[in-house]
Amino acid sequence: MMDSYDFPQVTQLAIPFFVAAILIELWLVRTGRAKGSFETRDTLTSLMMGTGNVVAGLLLGVVSYWALLWLWQFRVFNLGLSVWVFLAAFLLDDLRYYVYHRIAHRVRWVWAEHVNHHSSQHYNLSTALRQSWTGLFTFMFVLQAPLVLLGFHPAVIAFTFGFNLVWQFWIHTETIGKMWGWFEFVFNTPSHHRVHHATNPRYLDANYAGTLIIWDRMFGTFVEELEEDQPRYGIVRNLGTFNPLKVAFHEWIGMFRDAFAPDLILSDRLNYLIKPPGWSHDGSRETSESLKAAYVRRNPGEAGKPGLPTANVEPAE
Repeated sequence: MMDSYDFPQVTQLAIPFFVAAILIELWLVRTGRAKGSFETRDTLTSLMMGTGNVVAGLLLGVVSYWALLWLWQFRVFNLGLSVWVFLAAFLLDDLRYYVYHRIAHRVRWVWAEHVNHHSSQHYNLSTALRQSWTGLFTFMFVLQAPLVLLGFHPAVIAFTFGFNLVWQFWIHTETIGKMWGWFEFVFNTPSHHRVHHATNPRYLDANYAGTLIIWDRMFGTFVEELEEDQPRYGIVRNLGTFNPLKVAFHEWIGMFRDAFAPDLILSDRLNYLIKPPGWSHDGSRETSESLKAAYVRRNPGEAGKPGLPTANVEPAE
């Protein structure tokens, strides 16, 4: 029985590359050689969020790993350690990441930990490091359970996911425009991920991919970056703070405040946890659907284009 493996920590090995790339991008932007923007306090907040994510991973990550390792004893197969197993693990876990990422934008409980990654109004390589401190508490690691039961060891999954995270680092930039057509068709690129981070109505809830953009193309969530609709970054209601504690916990606080507000029926309290961000029991707030519908009403010629509803579709409650 395979209980543990000692694979390299891919993301830790990549830290010197991360630092060098951020410094190079900063120099290119500040000297006018490349497109982009940096704000010192914003960058420091992203770096502090990244540091907190590492600390949380060291303190709490073992919980999810050992839970999956416990599940390993119930596997159907033992697929071993061949090259093909690693490639299959990478592919299937990339699909698993797509599912997780889509849930993270459509279920407020998971959005509460993911929103901090979107909270910067700047889009540069430091933004990639603006990661959650509370991922364990969403229990989304259960999405890896089918892979473990199928016969992929948890260490194999963790190792291959490290490459996924490294890929997702370099796509957080405005210095790289659109790339080769075939590359843009298959892989997640800076152009595709700029769409994902944008708050423009057509770009909301799009391009959830980790490494392969083919999942978005297959499942109808792909939206192209348009020259005439340049991405605007941040979240629908920006925080107006660089305090990392507020960045990390503001949505958890807001969600529980809503769920435990007085004079609500039980279903409303539950819906504040599981409905999409922006849902409210009285319809007074804006969801991505209502923002898209309002945009189409203002711009009827845009109706039905990728990322936008047809003119006669009302937002779901």
